[in-house]
Order: sequence, then C-alpha cells, then structure tokens
Amino acid sequence: MSQWSQVQQLEIKFLEQVDQFYDDNFPMEIRHLLAQWIESQDWEAASNNEAMATILLQNLLIQVDEQLDRVSQEKNLLLIHNLKRIRKLLQGKYHGNPMHIAVIISNCLREERRILAAASMPVQGPLEKSLQNSVVSERQRNVEHKVSAIKNSAQMTDQDVKYLEDLQEEFDFRFKTIQSLEQSDKNSALIKQEMLTLQAMLNTLDYKRKEVLSKIGRVIHEVDVLMNNMLTEELLDWKRRQQIACIGGPLHGGLDQLQNCFTLLAESLFQVRRQLEKLDELLTRLTYDGDPIPVQRPQLLEKVNFLLYNLFRNSFVVERQPCMPTHPQRPMVLKTLIQFTVKLRLLIKLPELNYQIRVKATIDNNRRFVLCGTHVKAMNMDESANGSLSVEFRHLQPKEMKSSAGSKGNEGPHMVTEELHSISFETQVCLYGLTMNLETSSLPVVMISNVSQLPNAWASIIWYNLSTNDPQNLSFFNNPPAATLSQLLEVLSWQFSSYVGRGLNSEQLNMLAEKLTGQQVSYNDYQLSWAKFCKEHLPGKSFTFWVWLEAILDLIKKHILPLWIDGYIMGFVSKEKERILLKDKTPGTFLLRFSESNLGGITFTWVDQLENGEVRFHSVEPYNKGRLTALPFADILRDYKVIMADNVPENPLKYLYPDIPKDKAFGKHYSCQPSEVSKPSEGGVKGYVPSVFIPVSKILIDSTDPPSPSDLLPMSPSVYAVLREHLSPTVIETAV
Repeated sequence: MSQWSQVQQLEIKFLEQVDQFYDDNFPMEIRHLLAQWIESQDWEAASNNEAMATILLQNLLIQVDEQLDRVSQEKNLLLIHNLKRIRKLLQGKYHGNPMHIAVIISNCLREERRILAAASMPVQGPLEKSLQNSVVSERQRNVEHKVSAIKNSAQMTDQDVKYLEDLQEEFDFRFKTIQSLEQSDKNSALIKQEMLTLQAMLNTLDYKRKEVLSKIGRVIHEVDVLMNNMLTEELLDWKRRQQIACIGGPLHGGLDQLQNCFTLLAESLFQVRRQLEKLDELLTRLTYDGDPIPVQRPQLLEKVNFLLYNLFRNSFVVERQPCMPTHPQRPMVLKTLIQFTVKLRLLIKLPELNYQIRVKATIDNNRRFVLCGTHVKAMNMDESANGSLSVEFRHLQPKEMKSSAGSKGNEGPHMVTEELHSISFETQVCLYGLTMNLETSSLPVVMISNVSQLPNAWASIIWYNLSTNDPQNLSFFNNPPAATLSQLLEVLSWQFSSYVGRGLNSEQLNMLAEKLTGQQVSYNDYQLSWAKFCKEHLPGKSFTFWVWLEAILDLIKKHILPLWIDGYIMGFVSKEKERILLKDKTPGTFLLRFSESNLGGITFTWVDQLENGEVRFHSVEPYNKGRLTALPFADILRDYKVIMADNVPENPLKYLYPDIPKDKAFGKHYSCQPSEVSKPSEGGVKGYVPSVFIPVSKILIDSTDPPSPSDLLPMSPSVYAVLREHLSPTVIETAV
C-alpha cells in the first residue's frame, strides 16, 4: 500500500494535520494524482543536488502533462482547469530554483511519515500533546479577533478625524467672514448671534478633539496590551514549535497567521500616526486655551513610535534555522568551510519595504569563527513562494580563524560538540520618517571540523532544544539540566519517524528506557542526565548510548530502510525478551533485532526443537554495513542456510514473528525471483572452479556457541552436486 493510501485512511484529526502543510507550494491534487510516482523518487537527495532536482522537476511537469491528457479525454473540465493552473504555477515558481520544490516535497513526505507513526502510537507523547493544546488554539483565535477589532477602530477614528477637519474648516470660514466685516456691522444683533454660534462650534471642536484623542489613546492601549500579552505568547509558542520541529517533531505552522496579525497592527499604528500628524496640522491652524492637542499629542506619538519599534523588533525572525544542504535533517550542526542556508523573515509585510531592507549576517563575537560568502542581502517578496518579505542566505560558510588553531589540539570531541555558537543578523528599517535598528539570532549552533563529530553534535542540538526554550543560552552545557525520560523517548521516536520513516512503538521505547536507566522505571518521574545519554559508556561497552543509537539509524537509512518502514524489524528487543517471545512459537519462527554489542549491526534469532522436545534458540552473528553492502538483507533472509552436523543445508527461517510466512513479509524486497539454473560443468569455465554465493552457518548439535555465518561462502562443484541431489533447482536458485 502506498504511503498516500495509508494517509487517506487516517482519522480526521490526523487528516487535519496533513491538510496544514499542503498549499500552492505543493498542491494536494498533485500529491494525490501522482502518489506512486512521487513516492518512488529520491526527493531528499535532489534537495542537495541541483542537477538531479532539475531533472525531477522536468519529470514532474511531464507527469502533470500526462494527467492532463488523461483528464482531457474524460472531459473533466474542473480537473483540466486546476491541472493547467498548477502546471503553470509549478513551472513559474520553481524554474529558477528546482531544489526548492525538492525540499518541499521531501518535507511533506517526511511529515506524512511522522503523522502515520504518531497515528500508530497508542498515546501522544507529552511534547506533541503540549504543542496541540486547545488553549493555544483558542488564544490564536482571540488574537486574530482582537487585531481585526483594532484595525476597525483605527479606521473608524479616521472618520472622526475627517469630521473634525470638516468642522474646523467651517469654523475657520465663519470666523474669517466675521473678521472681514466693518466695525459698524459687528455690533448688529445678527453678528452677535453668529458669534454665539461660533462659540458653540468652538465648544464642539474642543469636545471632538478630546474625543478623537481619547479614541486614539484607546487604540494605542489595546495594541499595547495585545502585544505584551497574547501576541508575545503566540510568537514564543511559534518559536518553541520551531525548536521542536528542528529535532524531528511536528512541522511548525502558524507563521502566516502571525504575519497577518503583525502586518495589520503595523498598518493600524501607522494609521494612528497619520491621525496624530493631521491633528498637528489642525493645531497649527487653530488653537485656544485648554486645547488638548498640544498636551496629549506628543505623549501619544511617543507611545506609537515605541510600539512600532517593538513590533518591528519582534517581527524580525529566523524562519528557517541554519542547516547544511548535505544534512537537511540535522539543522544547526555546521561544518567549517561547508555552505549552509538560513532564511529570515519580517512579519510586517508592507510593499514599501520590498528590496529596501538589507540584512547582514555575522557569527557570535568571540572572534574564533568568521562567515565567508555573501553575508549581506536585501529582503524581498519575490523569492519566497508565499510572497512574504524574506531573505535566504544560501552561500554562507563558517571558517575558523588561524589564531585559534593552536588550541585545537587541546579540544576533545565532547568539548567541540558541546560548544554553542550563534549566527546573528542585523538590519535597519527606514519608513515614514522612522529609523529602526533590528537584530535577531539563530538558535544555538554547533561547529564541527570533521563529519565524524556530527553524531555527538546532533546529540547536543537535541538535548538543548528538548531541555530549554531559551533561544540564546550559549553557556547551556556548562551545567546541562537533566531531561524527563518520557520527553526524551518521544524525541528519540521522532528521530526514527523523521529520518527513516517509522517511529518507535511503546515496546521498543521500553527497551530503550531500560538501556538508558538499567532498570524498569516510570517514564513521567525519571530524570536522565546528559552524561548518561551521550558521554558515559554503556555498561561493559566501549561506546555511549547515543553512538549506539545513531549507528542503528545510519544502518536503517542506508541498508534496510524498506524493511523498517514495513514494520517487520522488531529491532529493539533484549536477548531475554527475545527468548520469551519465541519459546512457544512454531519451530522456524524468527525475529530481527539490532545488536547490543556491535555498532550498527542487525541479527536474527530463530527457535527450533530437538527430538526430545528441548527448545533451542540460534542467533546469527550480526550483519554490519560492510556485509549488507555486498548482499541485501532481504536476500540474506531468503537464501540463508544452516548445516546441522552432517545434514543437508537448509533454511531454518520459516515464519517472521509472530506467524507471518517469510516470503509474504519479505518477498517484494527480494532482488530477483528464483528460476531454473543449469548444472555447472565439472571442469569449470576457462580454468576456474564455478561457485555460487549463499550465507551459510554450521551448527553442531552439542555446541553451546552461537553460530557464525560464513557469508558469501564459495562452493566447489562437488558440494554443489550434493545440493542438486537433495534439493530442487528452484530451491538452489533461491540460495543463489
């Protein structure tokens, strides 16, 4: 079943999550119509390879054209219209940057896998549950409602200012008319009546001026309260969601909604500023004793300018954290002299600012590193797919200063990967007579000089973003806090769902918890130290827990990914639990687990039964990436043979635990199908002894040692002849 077919069978609450990340950047119609083709392409590799991305984009457009031809024959007018629009959109948006659509599709597929993994879990983890808090959603709706109300109030005040201006013009006209009369005319009863009218108008003007200033004051107060409470909380929540997404959690959304709120508030404040300028203009034409404008206007204007500065300052955010294109799922780990990308956004989207804001990138000022490449760029609305005011740095690379090279010999691997740095950004906004200097920073990054440091560096990033929502605590690892075991296990499951397409179930997490703590503990109460996670060796081993787990992730990604995604690898199960599971099963039942003693190893254990009824368990020596590079793991399971004493070799693997026939589980992953083979000539070919390659173990009945496979064991013609006497050609070809 395709991944998209699985997605469509999800409950509505999960489908709503899927709906959030499909938009015009990658329309859901295309995902639906081209599901099989999309899932068969390597979008992750294309996101780092422009030539490959260009080819994939061309092929995607060809696939869309083929769908257009099909629906044209069916005369489906609506679908024809939508596909034409989508094709034009895709070609126009990504023609100059094909890697961008590769990144988008890769992220969508990854998020689908994460949601599928979450749906298969019995309960949501504590971190994900907190991110989907209904109180947060209610607050977001309240913010949007209040912003809309503030915008309406500012527009209504515009009408009041216009009425005040018209009233003052009428007063000016009448007053100047009386002034132009002769002195004798001014003593008439009519003129005296007119003077009373003017006094009444002046009283009304005074009242309306006070009323307008009061309304302006209320708008300013409402903006102030909203910014200092709910809007600030919304922004902090978004930043926390971004942190969690960076370490494999749910993709964070909500930035477009925040942009809408920030933009409307900025427009409202600038509108209020213009109203205050209009009042100043009216003041120059008419003032009087007790006039409220000269008393209140300066204070209101100062408050508006202060709010605008704070609004702009908070709106300058890092939309996408620093990340090397070569390691898209390991953000915030940067290798010296390797390019990384980072994207910034101003949440106040005003056309007047397009190409007017230049952003400068620097690294923290400890003078140890400098940034090479284009580090000054202008923000614009053209490069971003959604038209936001943003800038993306794509060619930055950190370089270590020569002056610090002398100290490198004293740095151990933990010191390097626990040292946090920050990428800083600064800009200046000049708008409507206001000049505002803005600054923001990335989340802490870890610098490495060798790719071998990547696993420990990534562990530091995980621990930091799991443990704190402080965006700039560069001294965090001077005294790293403990983490709640339940949250850590949730993040570890995210590493598998985001990196290799399938998260961990509760049984697998239980095994990891026992391995971390050495005992069965309560998830909610146990606090795990940073040293236990990443620095102290596992009991009796020469490596840490994290190094062991990272090696498993690498093994899955490179050698057994389809089997892992299908859910046929139990993986995390102890030897003791393994025997409990297998002891009552049919002989030939086996399961697959990761080695606890070998880094990046996978083994299988099967159960058999002697004639006297004794149950025996056999575990093959773990296969590592070297062996799996030579022979696919599914083929090893298909072809594996054991020789019991002097008996004929046979495959002991019959049923995948609990009772799935082996070929049913792994058949679609075999590299070729069995077929008849001819008997090799006795003399060989051109002087060589013919050989075939099958994984074989020899098990002695009285041996207590675990079997060790002689992978790819060459067979002589005489051994091959014995096999042909006892086995059918089809079975032999299975071994080949």
